[in-house]
Amino acid sequence: MKKHNIVTDSPPKAPRAATGAAIPPPRPLAGATFVIAAAHPSQLPQDGLPEIAFAGRSNAGKSSAINALARQTRLAFASRTPGRTQQIVVFALQKGGLVADLPGYGYAAVPHDVKRAWQQFLWEYITTRSTLVGLVLVVDARHGLKALDTALLDGYLPSARPLLVLATKSDKLNRAERRDAAQAIRAALAERYPHAATLTTVLPFSATSRDGVEEADAILESWLPRE
Repeated sequence: MKKHNIVTDSPPKAPRAATGAAIPPPRPLAGATFVIAAAHPSQLPQDGLPEIAFAGRSNAGKSSAINALARQTRLAFASRTPGRTQQIVVFALQKGGLVADLPGYGYAAVPHDVKRAWQQFLWEYITTRSTLVGLVLVVDARHGLKALDTALLDGYLPSARPLLVLATKSDKLNRAERRDAAQAIRAALAERYPHAATLTTVLPFSATSRDGVEEADAILESWLPRE
C-alpha cells in the first residue's frame, strides 16, 4: 500500500545550507523582464533557452497569475478588450530561462479570420516549440476545463512534458468549494489523459490571497535546469 505524507498545521522548516543558513524558497519568475511581443514564429527567441509557457482562456486570470509569481504588478498586461492580444509575449528570467505568455483564447467577439490566425500561431507553438519545457494552464476554478482548454492539451500532452494547472480565483470560493473545484479538474484530466497522470499537477490558486503561489514556485523551479 502506498504511504502518504501526513500534513500538519505546522509550516515545514526551511531547508538549510551546509553553513546552517536557511535557503530562501525558490521564486523562479521573480525579476522577470520583457523581451519581445512576437506576432510570428520567426520573431520568437532562437537562442535555445528553456521556456515555460502560460496559456488560458480570456479572463481566466493568466496575467494576474504571472504577475503574482513574478512578484510584480505590471509585468503582464490584460487587454481591456478580452481576446484582442494576438502575440506571444516573452519575458526573460534571471536564471536564464524564458516565460512565454500565450494569447488568450475563447472570447467570441473577435473576427473569425483574426481568431483563426492567432489560434494557428498558438497551436504551432504548443506542438512544435522545441525549447518549451513545461506548460502552465490557467483555468478559472469556478468554471473548470472547457473545450478549448482540452483542445490545447490534446496538442501538448502527447509530448510527455509536464503540465501545471492553476485553478485561479480560488479566493472567490470557500475551502470546500476550492477542494471540489480542483478535484473536478483532476478527474477530467485523468479521464481524458490517463497517460499523463504523472506529468500533471492541479493547484488552487489566487493572485489576490496568494494561495498556491509558493507551491507553483517550487514546481516551476523544478522545470528549469539547475545552475
